Amino acid sequence: MQTPILLRRCRAAALTLAGAAVLTAPVVSATTALANDELNIYSYRQEFLLKPLLKAYEAETGTKFNVVFAPKGLAQRLEAEGAQTPADLVLTVDIARLSDLAEKDLLAPVASEVLTSVVPGKLRDPQNRWFALSKRARILAVSKKAKDIDQLKTYADLADARWKGRICSRPGSHVYNRALIASIIDAEGAEKAQAWAEGVVANFARRPQGNDRAQVKAIYEGVCDVAIINNYYIGKLQTSDKPEQPKWAEAVTLVFPNQDGRGTHVNVSGAGVVKHSKRKEAATRFLEFLVSPKAQAIYAETNFEYPVNAEVEPPPALKAQMEKYREDALQVSKIADLAPEAQKLIDRVGW
Repeated sequence: MQTPILLRRCRAAALTLAGAAVLTAPVVSATTALANDELNIYSYRQEFLLKPLLKAYEAETGTKFNVVFAPKGLAQRLEAEGAQTPADLVLTVDIARLSDLAEKDLLAPVASEVLTSVVPGKLRDPQNRWFALSKRARILAVSKKAKDIDQLKTYADLADARWKGRICSRPGSHVYNRALIASIIDAEGAEKAQAWAEGVVANFARRPQGNDRAQVKAIYEGVCDVAIINNYYIGKLQTSDKPEQPKWAEAVTLVFPNQDGRGTHVNVSGAGVVKHSKRKEAATRFLEFLVSPKAQAIYAETNFEYPVNAEVEPPPALKAQMEKYREDALQVSKIADLAPEAQKLIDRVGW
């Protein structure tokens, strides 16, 4: 049986608040899923990843799902709906979005021995309002044609003048880069972090643009030699049905920075139970499933993200990546705390 995804991708404009206006005509009514065998999800995650997880859980429990997929605006929607919200869970990427939901008091504390035993303390909210479900490393893709790849071992090395005109990046204000910069502020202090960012900007081969996939393409095309990317983009490129994309991936070598220091920066995807959910126990059981070996394997196989469950054996390609790196031990909630300062830095240096 195929899991019914009853609510399709909403236009961003329909999900955001205009001034003090109140959202009208919610797609799911507050009584849509009152049965214990139904759950309503608000998701920033894409349908291709979430769908196999829902299908697997439905096969085990018979639970049906109603899902709103949106690129942004779900926190504002939850605020507007208040106690009348139909939502039971929110799934998202990036620690800043998880933290924002918690700071706006939109998530409920969850008491679950399963979640607290599986998800390491650094990867969950101190009050257990959200939990990481997968990890993604912010790494470097380097052209195989570069003769000096051995000179690139740390994030700090990106600011070295030897890389002038040789680095590509998506805009600094994107949550992935902002989180990286926040981690550098934590490790080095704001002054050194800004000096580093200025050096990186001075080394750009072109104006920051595109997504991480586009940076690997730029290396393939000879625009630059180095790109800052999330690890899973390589897996996406290698397995793409577009014949040109595996060629892009073949053109690069992966470098996991800071292996002799604090470790490679990681960000997370995660989820929390909505504060005003009418089915908190059922929502918690689904969260527990999402950190189970079966669900964690789906994250790894579908989107090449690293599992948070240490007992999960990742697929061979991902295991080969994971054996190459040691991750930063920084509490990810600290990254969210420093995100506003990181954004100011990004604006100052023109990334």
